[in-house]
Amino acid sequence: MTVPHYKSLTQTISTNLAQLHKTQASVMKGFGDMGKAAMAGGVIDPKTKELIALAVGVAARCDGCIGFHTKALARLGASTEEVHEALGVAIYMGGGPVAMYAANAVAAFNEFSAPAQA
Repeated sequence: MTVPHYKSLTQTISTNLAQLHKTQASVMKGFGDMGKAAMAGGVIDPKTKELIALAVGVAARCDGCIGFHTKALARLGASTEEVHEALGVAIYMGGGPVAMYAANAVAAFNEFSAPAQA
């Protein structure tokens, strides 16, 4: 299994999703609205919701989900320990195959958390 470069993966997915927005506007708007509603602050704070989303994305073996949710977690100031703990729950629920994707999520979080190069 090759570990993706998550910054370029999320950029490519975003470009391709923009094409779907042009041809499937109502579907993509509905998906976007659902995401905004699900991730909005409430009883559960946005960072915790992103940790849950990352764990689900890892369990679903979704590289794009791993990329977008680790990017959001880095932006929200999640600690490495928080991310790793969420990944531990995903591994518990999904076993060995999920552990492999959890390792990719570690790489993705490290990539998005790294200081920008000048």
